[in-house]
Amino acid sequence: MSNKILVTEDLTVNFDGFKALNQLNFSINVGELRVIIGPNGAGKTTFLDVITGKVKPTEGRITFKQHSNLRQLSEHQIAQLGIGRKFQTPRVYLNLTVRENLQLSCHRPKTVFSALLSPPSKAARQTVQGLLETIGLVLSADKPAQFLSHGEKQWLEIGMLVAQSPDLLLVDEPVAGLTDEETFQTGELLLSLAQSHSIIVIEHDMEFVRQIASHVTVLHQGSVLCEGSMESIQADPRVVEVYLGQTPEVA
Repeated sequence: MSNKILVTEDLTVNFDGFKALNQLNFSINVGELRVIIGPNGAGKTTFLDVITGKVKPTEGRITFKQHSNLRQLSEHQIAQLGIGRKFQTPRVYLNLTVRENLQLSCHRPKTVFSALLSPPSKAARQTVQGLLETIGLVLSADKPAQFLSHGEKQWLEIGMLVAQSPDLLLVDEPVAGLTDEETFQTGELLLSLAQSHSIIVIEHDMEFVRQIASHVTVLHQGSVLCEGSMESIQADPRVVEVYLGQTPEVA
């Protein structure tokens, strides 16, 4: 248990009789990159909603590090514990430069104006420079975010998330709408971040999953259908029947 950063036990979410999650049991180790796949309606996004406190479970328990039950906490409190989430659509400040977006994320407790008007410390400048290098946007550092490509906006938001120093990153469909080259670069970025973070990725793009995943969890009807390597998942007749045999759609 000591090596587990997140554990859910019998997690259930009941929406007026429909069980979006149905006694879902899941765990991820410290320093692991886990990919979650499954057909539309499997409960993937609801699962992230529950972990972050956006949705409260009807039943079950969520343990994060030494905190035994996250269902008692608000979204803000859960974020402060070290869980960060990236949504599918990039949420960046379009009129601010890439550097300013990252600078703002490093000063989260402050207001937008105080963070931008007060000169960043040497440590903050070094942090921002390191993030620019990590996300591959050094040459675009002083470009307003509105002029970035869709893929670059995704990388910027990932950088903004990392700037908040979370222990667990939740990343929802990071390559939706990206070019093949951007998709590959996003995979390399997540693999590099996995060296210092625990990461859960929800994704439909199977080529991308093959690039980044050593361990895959398949959800179906709100429960874990199976888990294992990409090779074992692809060979599982249950997965072929409920998911891989279909044409995956973007949720």
